[in-house]
Amino acid sequence: MRRSYILLHVLDRSVTQSAHVCVCACHSEAEEGRRQSKYRGNQSDAGADMDLRSELLKSIWYGFTALDLEKSGKVSKSQLKVLSHNLCTVLCIPHDPVALEEHFRDDDDGPVSSQGYMPYLNKYILDKVIEGSFNKEDVDELCWTLTAKKNYKPNTSSSTILAERDAFRLWCLFNFLSEDKYPLVMVPDEMEYLLKKICTAMSVEFNCVELEDIFSQDKVQHSGITVWVFLEMMDAGNVASGIDRSVISMAIEEVYKEIIGDVLKEGYLWKRGQLRRNWKERWFTLKPGNLFYYTGEDRKECQGNIALDGNCCVEVLPDRDGRRCMFCLKTLSKTYEMSSSDTKQRQEWITAIQMAIRLHVEGKTSLHKDLKLKRHEQREQRDKRQQAKEEELQRLRALQEERECKLAELELLKEAQKQAQVLLEQNEEKRRQQQEELQQNLELRISMQAKMVLKEEEAERQRKRICELEDMQKQQEEALQQEIRARLDEEAFRYTQAGLLAEEEEKMKALMTLQEEQEEYILKTQREKQELKQEMEAKCRALEEAQRQLEEVRANRHRVDQDVVAAQRKLRQASTNVRHWNVQMNRLMRPIGPGDKRPLLASSRSSFQIPSERDPGLYLRRIPASEDQNKECKENVTDDCSCDADLRSHKSYTSNGDPNFP
Repeated sequence: MRRSYILLHVLDRSVTQSAHVCVCACHSEAEEGRRQSKYRGNQSDAGADMDLRSELLKSIWYGFTALDLEKSGKVSKSQLKVLSHNLCTVLCIPHDPVALEEHFRDDDDGPVSSQGYMPYLNKYILDKVIEGSFNKEDVDELCWTLTAKKNYKPNTSSSTILAERDAFRLWCLFNFLSEDKYPLVMVPDEMEYLLKKICTAMSVEFNCVELEDIFSQDKVQHSGITVWVFLEMMDAGNVASGIDRSVISMAIEEVYKEIIGDVLKEGYLWKRGQLRRNWKERWFTLKPGNLFYYTGEDRKECQGNIALDGNCCVEVLPDRDGRRCMFCLKTLSKTYEMSSSDTKQRQEWITAIQMAIRLHVEGKTSLHKDLKLKRHEQREQRDKRQQAKEEELQRLRALQEERECKLAELELLKEAQKQAQVLLEQNEEKRRQQQEELQQNLELRISMQAKMVLKEEEAERQRKRICELEDMQKQQEEALQQEIRARLDEEAFRYTQAGLLAEEEEKMKALMTLQEEQEEYILKTQREKQELKQEMEAKCRALEEAQRQLEEVRANRHRVDQDVVAAQRKLRQASTNVRHWNVQMNRLMRPIGPGDKRPLLASSRSSFQIPSERDPGLYLRRIPASEDQNKECKENVTDDCSCDADLRSHKSYTSNGDPNFP
């Protein structure tokens, strides 16, 4: 897998391109990405997703900063394209080459914080990452290849103790144990923890004095140490001086597997088969939730995987069949018998397997992530305690200063007391002289006080009188305001009454106009009927045709009668409303006194509704002249008496004062 070196060659060629895109500072972008990632995924998987994203961002941060050769916060768009393509390749997600162009489409003239590379990285790459679908070591190798060429400068002499692979593993361990703040640094506690792990793997006692010497150097920051300073010190042999290079490499590999690979323990054990019941030596690798066994230490052929859960348990077995230091791992379906080389190894394996079961039951996928979190919490608690101690010391210092100030003030008070004693004696002599003068003035003051008491009593009586007058004035003002409001209300009612009267007058004029039109129409109808009678003799020849249309005319006449009845009903209702309105008007004509209310005004107005002139019931139905003539002709031919009866009915309607609607 040397595609990382191919990537570096392509990036070196793409530096010459002129299209540059301004991006935000990576450390602030990374913090923003971490904050955004907190709200993705289900609540149960939020912690794992956050840890994976944080670890990926640490490695990608090194790769991105390696491309910023001028340290100006600008990276060419072609370099970002190649970096994004290779990240998608190692993360096993599809790459969209158009997305980067669309994302930086409006970002060619200068820095635009919302169009930085970090939002693109979160949206199009990290959001698509699925845990378990890729190898994290491939991502680390890619980013290490980019950043090591620029920042890592190994010692070219023969005294160097770190191989390139060991430097890569130390870089991965540094990223895992570094703080989640950019630029990435490792605090002294985590440095001590890592060096102790490496020294323990080399069977060497760790010297704390060497660690203090490392952190006392000028190039070590106050907040922690950077990875390049750490690799330089390890390569110089400041920690592992005098130890063979191969031993250091094996120790680094062992610590790398334990911390990065989550390997709790690994080694050779004898395992008894399930079918043939024979014993074979296998290389076992224990991780949280799983126990893998291989044919050899190279772990090329995996012979099986034992899933560990809360139903599993480990028991010590007595020696038998020529085997010693035996123990068994029981699951729900099978029991695995194993044998170690000695009792110490057996106890270590039993303890490690029980720890793996406990981690799986607690839902933890990594022991060292949990330990790192606990160490971080302990550091925070220690910092809080240290801060509390500093605050307490500051408070004690403030109290001490306050006490010294009070002592100084006390001395000043004593000196002032002495001076006051001298002044007191001088004032006592003056007081004796003034006492006699005061005695003389006392009698005069007593007489004046008696006069003042009399004047105060008189003034009190005057004040009471003034208060009474003010109360009366307020009452008069309130009464005046009430009278003004009553007159305003009366004026408003009068305006309303005048409006109603004008409206009623207009309605009455409209009704009279309608009545006159109806009377004119009735007279016109009567004249037309007389003309029809004169023409009746001339149209006798149409007797047969009129006989055929007789039934249709009678049907039309029936509908006309129904319309007349409906119009009469509406007129009666209108007359009733007019009488009701006259009653209400008589009530309104009564003068309104101050303070009177007319609650029935609104209800009386709402109860009367004058029919609108557009009411379809008041329209006159006009029958065409030809049809009316045909009708009269037919009726006169068939029955002259029925025609006279119709005329009498129309006259009776007119004489009753109601308009006749045909």
